[in-house]
Amino acid sequence: MEDRTDNRAKILESAVHLFYQRGYDAVGVQEIALAAGVTKPTLYYYFKSKLGLLEAFLKEWCEPACIRLEEIAAAYQGVPSETLYALACTLVDIAKENREAYFLLLSLNYSARENEAFKAVFPYMRRMFRAMTGFFTGAGDKLGNMNGRQEQFVISFQGIINHYILVMDEREIPPEEFADPHAIWELVRQFMYGIYS
Repeated sequence: MEDRTDNRAKILESAVHLFYQRGYDAVGVQEIALAAGVTKPTLYYYFKSKLGLLEAFLKEWCEPACIRLEEIAAAYQGVPSETLYALACTLVDIAKENREAYFLLLSLNYSARENEAFKAVFPYMRRMFRAMTGFFTGAGDKLGNMNGRQEQFVISFQGIINHYILVMDEREIPPEEFADPHAIWELVRQFMYGIYS
């Protein structure tokens, strides 16, 4: 008898890999089933549809990522650089834990607005953005020149960290090396310098 938990995990892993490699819209259910070594009825038993599969991945992978970022942003204790460093390290750690999932998440966020994949991923990306916006709002007394630019700061901060992760990945730097605390601190320091200049 097949191990149901193992089948479900294999289907999810295969789907994420294929979505990452070829894009959500380019991958069919039959291809996912074949890659996972299961039948289409088995895939439908667990996930009902390709969208259901994507939604399961987002719930199981993105939900914990959102919670981690929300908890760090909410724990701000008056030293912005420390919270920014914790947020940056967490984003890098999330990418390090599953780089394909991380890049898939980013790519879906930039897909067509009417696409079902974008609609599925958008609530999670919005949660991450709101968590960081909340931090910048809370840190307004220490970052006095913000003047309602909290969202602009979030965009800049996420952009710096995501681009760093992308460049390290393109250079094929092992994840444990691009998670170097000193390198991440330097990114935060440069970002803080930009805020205060």
